[in-house]
Amino acid sequence: MRKTMWGIVFGTMLVAGNALADAAPAAPAAPPPKAHTAKYGTAGCGLGSMIITGGGIVQIFAATTNATSYTQTFGITSGTSNCEDTDGGGSSARVFVDANRVALAKDISRGTGETIIGLSAIAGCTDPKAVGETLQRNFATIFPNASVSNDAVTGAILSTLKSDASLSCSAVGG
Repeated sequence: MRKTMWGIVFGTMLVAGNALADAAPAAPAAPPPKAHTAKYGTAGCGLGSMIITGGGIVQIFAATTNATSYTQTFGITSGTSNCEDTDGGGSSARVFVDANRVALAKDISRGTGETIIGLSAIAGCTDPKAVGETLQRNFATIFPNASVSNDAVTGAILSTLKSDASLSCSAVGG
């Protein structure tokens, strides 16, 4: 009896779905994807971008998933988990810093961590350890107080990376 009931339900759904497909007008062809388009939201790439979609406040959950699973840094380094080289230069670094401000603050205070490694990769820096040490020395300038704006923090971090030639950060721009 149970198998028959489910068969009727699925059969009805199949017939109804086919009828709707026959009656629906053809959808216009989707435009081809743009080259180097990010497939993630403001939380960045990583496991969070793969399992949590949508914009707005849900990006907090995607960012938390990325931060707690450490898949973002691995994905950036390996080119997996929606982390592809988009050749975004400074704009990619700017988005990364803005989206990972809290985690970066913690890692910069320690001088090491996953977000520093990720930022180093995005910014094209040759030595993540040196980046961590430099940012740690400049912590008070980058985070002068708790109410400093995201734009100010991002600008200070990118300025620090640009101004220290020994870091060799090739992809830090505006």
